[in-house]
Amino acid sequence: MITPAEFHFALLLIGAVWAGAQNQLAGGGSFITLPALMLTGMDARAANITSTVALFPGQVTGGWLGRAHAAGTASLGFRTLAVISLIGGVIGALLLLLTPSNVFAQMVPWLVLFATAAFAWGSFFRKASAEGADVKVLGKAPATTIQLLIAIYGGYFGGGIGFLMMAVLALGGAPVRTAAATKNVLAGVMNLTAVLVFLVSGEVRWLAMAVAMVGALAGSWLGAHLLRRVNERALRFVVVFIGIALTIALFHGPL
Repeated sequence: MITPAEFHFALLLIGAVWAGAQNQLAGGGSFITLPALMLTGMDARAANITSTVALFPGQVTGGWLGRAHAAGTASLGFRTLAVISLIGGVIGALLLLLTPSNVFAQMVPWLVLFATAAFAWGSFFRKASAEGADVKVLGKAPATTIQLLIAIYGGYFGGGIGFLMMAVLALGGAPVRTAAATKNVLAGVMNLTAVLVFLVSGEVRWLAMAVAMVGALAGSWLGAHLLRRVNERALRFVVVFIGIALTIALFHGPL
């Protein structure tokens, strides 16, 4: 007979496969892994840390595949963006570890709400700049500040960072395809430093992380094969719906 713990880990594995595929197809995989990890009995902060570590290999894979198209903007070179992302990821990870678990639990509904809003805005309301379009380019100082804040948020929580970076890169003058590839690489960079901090923090739940990582890698492989067959816009609606449902559930009470 299956025990409650075994059932929760089975749900985690299924959820991680879904999250890995979702990240490949549309993004927002952490909307799945965060509650799935919390269902195994860990608090919100430990679930967020464990989710970040578990999803990292899939992020690295995505960034590596598109690295040839990554580039800087008119105001910031790619190396500068990478250094800013590294620094911000460390700051965000350290801030998370300094945040008491009960305080972070109270913040999670608001963080998920913000991430859902960012995802919805990036998916359905943000107007992408065309190749070669005449756009108003952000100066070096504001672009640096915004990217640093996004990186800190990425190391701390991370939901919606892809769309936030797409916006700032586009405002920096990067074409859409270049911005998409660059944000994938930078997301991996900022999470690299966060993951390194988390690995030595003692906060990672290793068994749950291993289950989620295996599922997410399998889901990433599946998502890559489904990329041309799934209606991406419909999937983005599903992600937003999940985000809204998760936000309501978190505001209503702990999972």
